[in-house]
Amino acid sequence: MADQRRVHPHLVVHDDGAVRVLRIDREEKLGAFSGSLVAALGREVAALQDAEDVRAVVLTGTGKGFVAGADIGEYATSGRAEFEAYQHRSRLVFDALSALPQPTVAAVNGYAFGGGFEIALCCDVILCSSNARFGLPEVRLGLVPGGGGPPRLAREFGTRWTKEVVMTGRTVYPEEARARGVVARVIEPDQLSGAALELATTLAELPAEAVRVAKRRIDLGREQDLEAALTDDQTALGELFETPDAREGIEAFLQKRPPVFARPPLG
Repeated sequence: MADQRRVHPHLVVHDDGAVRVLRIDREEKLGAFSGSLVAALGREVAALQDAEDVRAVVLTGTGKGFVAGADIGEYATSGRAEFEAYQHRSRLVFDALSALPQPTVAAVNGYAFGGGFEIALCCDVILCSSNARFGLPEVRLGLVPGGGGPPRLAREFGTRWTKEVVMTGRTVYPEEARARGVVARVIEPDQLSGAALELATTLAELPAEAVRVAKRRIDLGREQDLEAALTDDQTALGELFETPDAREGIEAFLQKRPPVFARPPLG
């Protein structure tokens, strides 16, 4: 596979054109996050912030696990200060992923529990296989989720449903996740990787600035009052209207030909 790099014993990175794929590879523990794995993922996410040659990102797992939460064995040997430091580092990584300018696709191939569900929620689009399983089961350990799952779920998908899921720690199956809008599509396991790459490639081939502005405006607009959001959307539209890609898109439409958008060179 082109440009494949193992940047950590449990994290593989490769580029497919303008798409960066981050694959958690810890099959024996269903992708569970260790402290060092979270740190390695954080470094890769930080590198994406200014990577102009990467225009879309796919996050996925290996085998039966996407990310089956944290490595509970590490919890057992941690004191409170160490435990809280790990939670803080994880949150910073999750927040950085959510804030990336590039569109991000989570391809959830298997178990996405705890931090696995939380990091998927930091992506712009979630696709999952029919074998996927979601949940925030921390309450069953006498804990609560600490990576942003409950507030993200409640804001986007409803407070009462989120309370029921979080307070019981139950498993959410793919069709329920799709019905709730948590996932965009449920896909057969052998087709998930290809579907995620196809979607990411489509996003990468569109005008980069328009895609990034669309992502930013949706994220910011959700937090604004409606009038402010509408005003800022129109301002963003006016700014995009003056870009070369917008002129090309309009001219190509009128000339009934495929547009040729400007793109930064690939590294």
